[in-house]
Amino acid sequence: MSTDAFPALSLVPKSDVELSAKDFKTDQEVRWCPGCGDYAILAAVQGFMPELGLRKENIVFVSGIGCSSRFPFYMDTYGLHSIHGRAPAVATGLAVSRPDLSVWVITGDGDALSIGGNHLIHALRRNVSLKILLFNNRIYGLTKGQYSPTSEQGKITKSTPLGSLDYSFNPVSVALGAEATFVARTIDSDRKHLTEVLRAAAAHEGTALVEIYQNCNIFNDGAWEPLKDSDVREENIIRLVDGEPIIFGSNKDKCVVRDSSGQISVTDVATADPKMIITHDASAEDPGLAFALSRLDDSRSLANTPIGVFRDVTRPSYDRMAQEQLAKAVEDRGPGDLQSLLRGSDTWEVS
Repeated sequence: MSTDAFPALSLVPKSDVELSAKDFKTDQEVRWCPGCGDYAILAAVQGFMPELGLRKENIVFVSGIGCSSRFPFYMDTYGLHSIHGRAPAVATGLAVSRPDLSVWVITGDGDALSIGGNHLIHALRRNVSLKILLFNNRIYGLTKGQYSPTSEQGKITKSTPLGSLDYSFNPVSVALGAEATFVARTIDSDRKHLTEVLRAAAAHEGTALVEIYQNCNIFNDGAWEPLKDSDVREENIIRLVDGEPIIFGSNKDKCVVRDSSGQISVTDVATADPKMIITHDASAEDPGLAFALSRLDDSRSLANTPIGVFRDVTRPSYDRMAQEQLAKAVEDRGPGDLQSLLRGSDTWEVS
């Protein structure tokens, strides 16, 4: 694929040699539990990276704390294993100060949405050039099975033996509420779809949040089984395709419509008014429809679960605007004086 497909990376130096997935594998032993969904995500990312056409030394993976946070050790690029919840903050500093880098954030549902919640939403609203991959297994895996911000209400875990009383976060809804310019959802075991979403995220200028439904086979096995089981998944998954009517089901017999009250719902194609069937528009400036779609699924049965790109709108990235602002200041006022800045107008010398 031509690197022209990724205009958001126009400032990042291109590689002068053709790379393969093998070039992005380190000599470190990959240490996740056997059967963990993280293996599939790692393989997909390593297989996708050569498409970017970038030099490995211009790619950075930043993680927080959690099982997913081992990721930078297994990517033969630069990487940072930061502190709990702060990966978006560290990555923001990199992206703003180094436009020659492609910056990727690896995080989990606990890392991103609990202690890291504020850092995540502010990175999203600022539209910093980050690609945030949020692994969602609905549990704390690294600390051995406590409930997380995405665990369903009533969840029995080591920390909620009588069942969780919390209402769970929907990461896509949170991102859309924070005015994120790119929001998508995919599944660890669907390599083709995962790669398509990564491709779209990489082409986007600004923050791209990709929620990845990921299985923790030790502490929350089967959390997404209705979306993985080949016998039922097509009945449960709504595949969002920009510009196409939202029709799904193994026989394409279900659709999403907007009713007379303005609400969206799922109904049978045979009984639906064709004019009421919604056509997906990821580039709509108003995120209202994307938000409504993010609330469509049943959090317990997982029926009517949309996957794909919910929103992809164009807005200047924070880091590009910061670089332009700095360049204009230098043009108007000349180079800055660090000592004058540090001393300010309220300091004096004592002899």
